[in-house]
Amino acid sequence: MTKVLAIEDVVGGLESGMTVGIGGWGSRRKPMALVRAICRSSLRDLTVISFGGPDVGLLCAFGKVRRVIAPFVTLDSIPLEPWFRIARQRGLIEFTEYDEGMFMFGLLAAAHRLPFLPTRAGLGSDVMTINPDLRTVRSPYSDGEELVAVPALTMDVALLHLNRADQRGNAQYLGPDPYLDDLYAKAATRCYVSCERLVTEFKEGPVQSLLISRSMVTGVVETPGGAHFTSCEPDYGRDEAFQRAYLEATTSADSWRNFAQRYLSGDEGDYQRAVAG
Repeated sequence: MTKVLAIEDVVGGLESGMTVGIGGWGSRRKPMALVRAICRSSLRDLTVISFGGPDVGLLCAFGKVRRVIAPFVTLDSIPLEPWFRIARQRGLIEFTEYDEGMFMFGLLAAAHRLPFLPTRAGLGSDVMTINPDLRTVRSPYSDGEELVAVPALTMDVALLHLNRADQRGNAQYLGPDPYLDDLYAKAATRCYVSCERLVTEFKEGPVQSLLISRSMVTGVVETPGGAHFTSCEPDYGRDEAFQRAYLEATTSADSWRNFAQRYLSGDEGDYQRAVAG
C-alpha cells in the first residue's frame, strides 16, 4: 500500500489550532518544504513543539503560531533565531521553555502514552520558576525522592524530514544523528515524513539507520532539497549564505517583504530551481 502524498495533501489535512511537532534539531534536517507550505496556507494559532530552528522562526514570522514549546530556538551558527526573538520581544507568542532533558522526557512520555515521566532535570533551577504549572512527585519507594513530573508532549501531527523513505512510509536517516525524530513519530496522532528521495529498497547505511517504521507514518512526500536551508547530511550541508540572508532580511519591513516573496513564491519545484540556480 502506498502512502505517497503531495505537500498540498499534507497541509490540506491540517487545521488551525493544532499542536504540531517538528523534527530535526536547530538548523539541521528540518522539514522546511512542509514548513513553507504551512506559511503559504491559512493555518493559524498553532502550538509548535520543536528543538527549534528556522521552522519555528518562519512560522512566527508568518503569524501561524500561538505557542512554542522548546528547549531552544537557534540557527546553530547564528545563536538565536531572529524571528523567534522578535515574536518573543513583541509578546506575539506564548513560550514554554524546558531544558533539553525535560523536553526529551516529555517526548518519551507522549511516545509511551503516559501522562508524565519523572526526572531530576530541572530541579533547583529557574525552569520550575518560569513554568509554575510544573508539578513534582515523590518516589513511591523507600527513598521518597522528589522529582519533576514532566507532562507528556502530545501532538496532533508530527512533521519530519529524512534522507530516504519508501512508498509504505519506512524512513531512514544517513547523517550523524537521529535527532529524536522517532519519538516525534510515536508521540503524534499523525506523522508525515518528507524525504530527499523515495527508494524501493534501502541500500545505504546500516540497518539501525532505518529510524521510522511505516506503522508510525500517515504519509510520505518526496521533496528533494526539502530541508534547505538547514542541513541534511550527507546529502547537503547548511546553506550558510542563505541563512545569513534570512537573518539580514529581519532588519526592515521592505527587506523581509522582498525576501519572503522570493522564498514563498511559486511551488516547491520553482523554489528548488531558484536555489540550485
